[in-house]
Amino acid sequence: MKQPTICPKFEKAISLLSQRWTALVIYQLLLGPQRFNEILSSIGISGKVLSDRLKELEYHGLVKREVIPETPVIIEYSLTEKGQSMEPILRTIENWSQLWVKDESDSTEN
Repeated sequence: MKQPTICPKFEKAISLLSQRWTALVIYQLLLGPQRFNEILSSIGISGKVLSDRLKELEYHGLVKREVIPETPVIIEYSLTEKGQSMEPILRTIENWSQLWVKDESDSTEN
């Protein structure tokens, strides 16, 4: 029996979202535009990794970087329409996790 092949677009999407911190950065930006340090402190990620993730998400069209010409210069990150469209997916994962994923403080008993 021939195994069905996974859609390359699905595989690419899962590959992007499964990178460490990527989904959390998107999830954080669902709250609205934020500056680098706001995102950094809210999810506990290193500055280098956050910078890399934001650049990659911007490259894929999920995040928009806006430079506000003030003194000092302000840089805000926000989700594009494409990034915003991930909200129902992330909310569904959030709901699933609340039902099925045990955290460290949960008992190991059934």
